[in-house]
Amino acid sequence: MTGTLFKANFWSSDILSTAGYDSIIQHLNNGRKNCKEFEDFLKERASIEEKYGKDLLNLSRKKPCGQLEINTLKQALEVFKKQVDSVAQCHIQLAQTLRDEARKMEEFREKQKLQRKKTELIMDAAHKQRSLQFKKTMDAKKTYVQKCRDKDEAEQAVHRSANVVNPRQQEKLFVKLATSKTAVEDSDKAYMMHINTLDKVREDWQIEHIKACEMFEAQECERINFFRNALWLHMNQLSQQCVTSDEMYEEVRKSLEACSIEKDIEYFVNQQKTGQTPPARIVYENFYCPQKNTAPQGKAPGPNLPRRGPLPVPKSLPDNPDYSLIDNYSLIYQ
Repeated sequence: MTGTLFKANFWSSDILSTAGYDSIIQHLNNGRKNCKEFEDFLKERASIEEKYGKDLLNLSRKKPCGQLEINTLKQALEVFKKQVDSVAQCHIQLAQTLRDEARKMEEFREKQKLQRKKTELIMDAAHKQRSLQFKKTMDAKKTYVQKCRDKDEAEQAVHRSANVVNPRQQEKLFVKLATSKTAVEDSDKAYMMHINTLDKVREDWQIEHIKACEMFEAQECERINFFRNALWLHMNQLSQQCVTSDEMYEEVRKSLEACSIEKDIEYFVNQQKTGQTPPARIVYENFYCPQKNTAPQGKAPGPNLPRRGPLPVPKSLPDNPDYSLIDNYSLIYQ
């Protein structure tokens, strides 16, 4: 950057005009506003990252996620929860990093503001001095023009009174003419003095204007470079966050690769198995015809307990002592 673009392109033919200077100042104010907007953007993004990180942290630490799982899949879930926790911490750290970047932008803005203030004070004084001297010069010119007109009128009056025989009146006219000539000479000197002073003020202002343009252009180059680098760094930080998160998620993927369906099944069986012998079939047992020497499958044979034999078919024979008769209501004892 040559640093000559501002000082070569922000002039005006009107000596009192500040259009070029005002245009540069407006542009610099816009640039400062843009930096403030980006600074606020970083702060807001930091708040979002922090909230997301804390919410993710609470989710990771407080929300159950496969807590009853076992063996290799349980190990993978533990890695998963750990890495989600780490990702949350990274987002919280990113929030602090963004706040640091916002603070740097704020410091940069304030630094440029202070640098500009010195130059602006000098230029404001130069503009004020130029305007004041221009007014004095125009007033001196107005006085000079009026005195010249007064002298011309006095000369015309003298010519008109050439045939007037009143010497006293002629003498007054000559005195007025002489006085007007002296006034013209004095006003002319004052006018010339103010013209020279104005030219000196103009030259001083022009020098300060060039210095200001060079300073403002250098400052604007610095601002654009700083803003560009800040935005670039911001993108790098977000990209790094994605890379870091992906690396953490890769750890989860690796742990899932180590997850074995067969091992988890075997682990469950070994830890929770209840036996290898299924229950025997339930056989039919006739109440009247017990099966001898028959034990249900899957049970150890127990002692041979006597069973009550089947009751004989009742017959209504009054002479048979084995049966009780309803009529006599007798009891039989075995």
